[in-house]
Amino acid sequence: MSISGDQNNPYGRPQPHPYGQGPAPQNPVPAQQNPYVQQPPPQGPAGGYGYPAAGTPLGAPGPPNTGRGMSGWLWAIGGAVATSAVWGSLLFATGGFSSEPSPDLAGYGYTGDLCADTSMTPFENAGLKAKASTGTASKDANPQHSGAQQASLDIMWCNTSLEKKNAGSADYSSIWLSNTATLHKKADPAPEFADSYRSYEKQDASTGYRVEAVPGLGEEAFLVTRKDDGSTSSSSYVILGVRDGWMTYQSTWSNYTSSSSSTKQPTADEVATMLKTSATETLKRLQNSRSR
Repeated sequence: MSISGDQNNPYGRPQPHPYGQGPAPQNPVPAQQNPYVQQPPPQGPAGGYGYPAAGTPLGAPGPPNTGRGMSGWLWAIGGAVATSAVWGSLLFATGGFSSEPSPDLAGYGYTGDLCADTSMTPFENAGLKAKASTGTASKDANPQHSGAQQASLDIMWCNTSLEKKNAGSADYSSIWLSNTATLHKKADPAPEFADSYRSYEKQDASTGYRVEAVPGLGEEAFLVTRKDDGSTSSSSYVILGVRDGWMTYQSTWSNYTSSSSSTKQPTADEVATMLKTSATETLKRLQNSRSR
């Protein structure tokens, strides 16, 4: 069937523009072929200028961006972020971001028997010896040692009861030598070390304490002395504290002697000399020691 005329063909002639403008040119230049017309950014389905379409969940991936403008550097940033994330996870796994300081143990190691490493030579030269054990049980042993290895501290102890070598049965005296070595593995003891011994000077005691620095022993060392003289007894109390790196060592002497005793006990100054001599040799033995 043929169609006569164009009056009934709605596509045969130009239609009025809905906004009142004239008809479009017959041969328009396509916009994409005009080098001076900037292309609008691509739009996703039912969305505009990078915004997700209505109903798209937050965080859902949008359509791929095939443009050459922003996509290049966005991919570069994404790669850098991914690389940084992998590198950061490696640092966390290996402790690269750890805020914990590394302990400076100055070559000292843990020993399960501090008594075996304690130098008793100065005390023996002063006429002292360890008292004989009173029994076979471990609690009756003399000297006694113990120790504990923990996450933050390794601590070692040695306690020895002493007496004069020529002491008679009527002589009564009590002499204790207590040594402690501590390896600090989580916190540096340096900031508090000096104050912990200087605090003895602040105590309200009628007998009083004397605190003095000891040069040439570890990184820092302090000697605390106290002496009590009574009408029926005499006693002395001396402490030597040493810090070398994150290792601390303390040697404590305490003695009580009856006035009726025929043996002469060492003075506080003599005890201080013995403690310093013993500590010097003991710390040498503890350096580079291994668990045993």
